Formats: sequence, structure tokens, C-alpha cells
Amino acid sequence: MNIRRFYGLQNLGSKPFAGTTLAGCTIDNESHYRYLSPLEITTVRAKIVPVLSVGILLSLALAGCSGASSPPKDDGLIHVVASTDVYGDIAKQIGGDLVSVTSIISNPSQDPHSYEADAQVQLSLSKADVVIQNGGGYDDFVDTLLKGANNPGVALVDAAAVSGHDQTPTTGEFNEHLWYDFPTVTKVATKLESTFSRLDPKNAATFAANGASFSSAVSTLESSEAAIRASASGEGAAITEPVPLYMLDAMGLVNKTPEKFSAAIEGGTDVSPLVLRETLALFGDHAVKLLAYNAQTGGPQTAQVVAAAKKAGVAVVPVRETLPAGKDYLEWMTDTVAAISAALK
Repeated sequence: MNIRRFYGLQNLGSKPFAGTTLAGCTIDNESHYRYLSPLEITTVRAKIVPVLSVGILLSLALAGCSGASSPPKDDGLIHVVASTDVYGDIAKQIGGDLVSVTSIISNPSQDPHSYEADAQVQLSLSKADVVIQNGGGYDDFVDTLLKGANNPGVALVDAAAVSGHDQTPTTGEFNEHLWYDFPTVTKVATKLESTFSRLDPKNAATFAANGASFSSAVSTLESSEAAIRASASGEGAAITEPVPLYMLDAMGLVNKTPEKFSAAIEGGTDVSPLVLRETLALFGDHAVKLLAYNAQTGGPQTAQVVAAAKKAGVAVVPVRETLPAGKDYLEWMTDTVAAISAALK
């Protein structure tokens, strides 16, 4: 899901700017800020006010939230802020006890697309040594907040930028769910290792050792993908959103989901009856061996698809956008690869 599409800035007050919207966050005359849901953004889209700058609004947010405090900068640690706990965990595995990591989105039960920012996030970004974002349009709120953070020396690690993928393909859309793309994850880890070593050169050997251990574990996951590809290449798979497609592609599985179905679910719009029937038929016809569905988002039509898969005896494999409770990135991905392997047998 593209987070960028679902963030707006609305004034909830009753005075001159009440009910106005601008990309970024929410403001009222009591300095109350919140990010809007997809439905709310649709409702207020006609009220966009281009004359207000995001920088001004962020300044107002900070002024109205006196309870926020800055992270310490004299503890000898590298301070990292990650857009999600997926990248926060990778940073922690590379940096170990030498880094302090704050993940903006970290609740395992939270839908990342309904995330609500607060002034503490802005303050953390203003004090960060390193910021990690997925990029590719997934977490544009990081760019927006950084513009008002007054932290020109921060090192920004952008997964989409280091991935090498074409972010503006001539056909289709760029798949921004890069944590399911193991080559990109390895590149992110390598970038973090070099960044941490530059900031703390006396501990470069530790960062290198941690990076080598992490990359070796990711390489093992890639080998597991290759093994599945050798035995199941060409098998059909269905999805609710494009979240796991990098992994499914690496395994040689063929996504047979109507493109209009996954696009509608990802975009938060209704699926047409015809497209829904085509999707449901995949399970009754046993055209697919598994359904990979985003466990953190849902709705009536997604529920119909999951129910149809279960009724037909098609394996249902949950995928996610943040870490599951009690798991780190490597454990989570190991479990996911194993679940897909079991579904194909």
C-alpha cells in the first residue's frame, strides 16, 4: 500500500482555516494535529489550501505540544529514526548496542496507512544522526517531516534509492514493498554498515561483523527462495495487495490476481462486481496454490477472498508491513518463507 496516498492535513477548528486540507498533517485552532484516513482525505479533497506551507504547520505543531522532549545526544550512541520497525530492526542488527533506534511505526496491530504522527516524531527526526525510509512513495511523510526538522547533517538511507529498481517503469507501477526483496534488504544493510562506520569509525569492525552476519542470514533466505523456485516455478498465487510480490517472483510463482482487484484494495476503493467474481473464481477453479493477504489491512471484499480461499482448501499465508509481535526481521521472513513452502506442497 502506498502510504503517500492516504495522508492529508486538516484543520478541525471552527475559525478561518477550519476544514482545510494540505498534504502533511492536521491542524486546528487548538494546535491539534492528526493524519487523515483515506475516507477523510476523499471528503476534504476539494478544500486544499496551497498557500500554507508545511514548514509553518510543523512549527505550529511543535509549539502546541510542549510535552515532547528531545532524545539525548551526549550518550555516545548513533541515533537512528526509521519509518517502520522493519528498518529499525535491521538498523539494530547492524548497529547493536552502539545505536539507539526509534521506529516511527512499530505497533504490530496497527495499519500503517492510518498512522497518526505527533510532535515527538518531529523532534526525534530533528536530533537523528541517521534516518531510514523505504522511499518510492511509501513513506513520503518522512520527507515532509524532515523538511521542517532543521537537521541538514542527517544521513538519509532510502531503500528505494539503493535498490537499483526503476522507480518510474514504463509499464505498471513501482512496487514499493521492498522489505520482501532480499537483494534490496542486503543493500540497505550494507549502506547502514558504511554509514555507521563513517559516524563512529572506532567501531567500524563491529559494524562490519554485524553486517556480515545479517547478510549471511539473508543469503540463506535467498537460497530457500531458490529451492522453492526449483520445485514450484510456474505455480499460481493470488494476493490482496502487491506487498509480497518480490518474494513470490523470486520463488517463480505467477501472480494470477486480476490487476484491478489488487489495485483497488491497495488504493482503498471498491472492487467492481465483475473483477471480484474473477478473483473469487481463482479459488473455486484451483488456479492458485496459495493466497498471500495483507493481514494489517482488510475490508468486506478482502474477507470474501480469504473466505473463498479457505473454503476451496487453498492455503492462506498472511503478509505484513510491520514486524509481528515478538519477532525480528530475520525470524519473520524465515517464518514467511516456510509458510509459503508448506502451502505449495
